[in-house]
Amino acid sequence: MGRILDIGDGAAGLRVRDSQLVIGLAEGGEVTTPLAELAAVVISGAHVVMTQAVIAGVADSGGAVVICDARHLPAAMMLPIQAHVTQTERFACQARMPLPLRKRLWRQIVAAKIRAQGRLLADLHQDDGGLVALSQRVAPGDSGNLEGRAAQRYWPLLFADPGFRRGREGPDQNAHLNYGYAVLRALTARALCGAGLHPSLGLQHHNRYDPFCLANDLMEPFRPLVDRAVYAWVQDHDPSATLEKQAKAFLVAPMLAAYTWQGETRSLFDWVARSASSLVAAITAKGRELELAEV
Repeated sequence: MGRILDIGDGAAGLRVRDSQLVIGLAEGGEVTTPLAELAAVVISGAHVVMTQAVIAGVADSGGAVVICDARHLPAAMMLPIQAHVTQTERFACQARMPLPLRKRLWRQIVAAKIRAQGRLLADLHQDDGGLVALSQRVAPGDSGNLEGRAAQRYWPLLFADPGFRRGREGPDQNAHLNYGYAVLRALTARALCGAGLHPSLGLQHHNRYDPFCLANDLMEPFRPLVDRAVYAWVQDHDPSATLEKQAKAFLVAPMLAAYTWQGETRSLFDWVARSASSLVAAITAKGRELELAEV
C-alpha cells in the first residue's frame, strides 16, 4: 500500500539518499522513508526546498508530486511519464476511442457515482434522497445530465444545509473537499499511468487546460469517500478554518484505508488500479464493463 506524505512548514528540505527520501526538519535532524513506498508527496509548506532528485526519484518509483499554494490547496501535480511498457500503443487506442464507447463508459461512471452518493446519504441520514433510483436512469453519455441533478439534491442533504453549494472558492468545507479530491486525483492519475493510459485523454472531461481529464473521469465514483471524511470533520470543527496538519491527515486517511467489496479486501489504490485496468480492457476491445468497486 502506497504512503501519502504531506510536507508542511515543519520540513526545511527534501533530498534523496540511497533510494530513500530524506526529510530535513526545521528544528534539526532528519527522517527517511523509502521512495518505493510513496504513492504521493504533497508539498504544502511555503518554505520547503527540494532537489531535482526528489522529483525524479518519486516519479521513477511511480509516485506523484503535488504542489500546494499559499492557501494549502493543490495547485500543480507531476506524474511519471514512463509507467508501462506498452503505453504508446495504449495512448493511440485512447485517441481513437469512438464516441459511442466513451458515452457507454461515461454512463457506467456516472451511475456508479450517483449510487455511491446515495449510499453515503443513506448511511449518514437514513435516506438516500432518491439517488439510487436516479442512478438507474442514466443514459449513455449522461445526456439527461443526471449527474448535475443528483448533485443539486446531494450536497444540501449531505451537510444538512439547504444553502450549501459546491464551489472551488467557497470559504467553507469546499476547501476541505478540494484538498481531499486533489489527493484522490493524484492516486487515480498514478493508477492510470501504471495501466499505460494518458491521464489527459478523458472520456467526458475535455478542458484543454486540464492535463488530468481522464483522472477526473475515473475518480468520480470514489469521491464520496472524501465527502464522508469532510462530513465527519466538520461535525466537530469549524469548516471555514484554515486547513492545518490535523485536518489534512484526517482527510488523507480514507486514501490509505482498505475496503472490502465482493469478498475481497484491498487498498483504495488497488481498487482504483483495477478500475484503470478494466478501462484498458474496454478501450482495447477486450472487455465491456468497468470494474468500479463500491467502497
